[in-house]
Amino acid sequence: MKGSIKRLRFLLQLAALALSACSGDSSPPVTYTPLNYSYLPPIDLKVVSVNIQNNYVPDTGAQALLAQDPETPADAMLAVARQRLVPNGTPGTATFTIENASIEPENGNLVGMLTVRLDVVSADGRAKGYTEASVTHGETAPDSNDQGKMQAALYDITKHLMDGMNVELQYQMQHNLGSWIAYSNNAAAAPVTSNGGVPGGIVATPLAGPLTGQPSGTSTAPMMVPVTPVGPNGLAPGEHNMVPPSMNH
Repeated sequence: MKGSIKRLRFLLQLAALALSACSGDSSPPVTYTPLNYSYLPPIDLKVVSVNIQNNYVPDTGAQALLAQDPETPADAMLAVARQRLVPNGTPGTATFTIENASIEPENGNLVGMLTVRLDVVSADGRAKGYTEASVTHGETAPDSNDQGKMQAALYDITKHLMDGMNVELQYQMQHNLGSWIAYSNNAAAAPVTSNGGVPGGIVATPLAGPLTGQPSGTSTAPMMVPVTPVGPNGLAPGEHNMVPPSMNH
């Protein structure tokens, strides 16, 4: 009950902030650069088409908060999915679904969660495999009466979610759907970083082969994920792996 009262108070403050923003605040608005991950390599899937859909429907409270985000997690994820998931023309269909793309207040914090799923279906309509990826990131909630700080916090959360998801999704796809990925032969290509090569940026690793090892679960920040090629029959078994590596598509 106490948590519900705090959440209601927080949402009322957000509403008051939105009204005050419309009443003639003369301070210049901050311009936020759209998140751009076009430097990352595309992931070629052995399908003829990739359907991309957003199944996340925020409740009224979440809508009020996300309305202040310069770029919501769902919008950013949809753009990345369209850029990175590329069909190579092989019979079959892939469906990419956003299951959760929320940012919500929780015990004085703002907590973002992004969960996606990728399903693959053969040309005759049979389900052949799927994988999921999920990342979270939380920050201390700023004063909800300060619109500038609130926007900055929401934008930063979205960026952290996308940085983590770009790594986590590629890892989970290689680990669980490796036989559905058309790997590049250019394994020696130099990695590209999001900040000109400065250590700490996300690394766009060429898709040279399936991954081995345990899934990393959730991520709260960009991570370095090693790409370890394995043998011709080497797709490690995964929890969601429904397709043998030797399967012909």
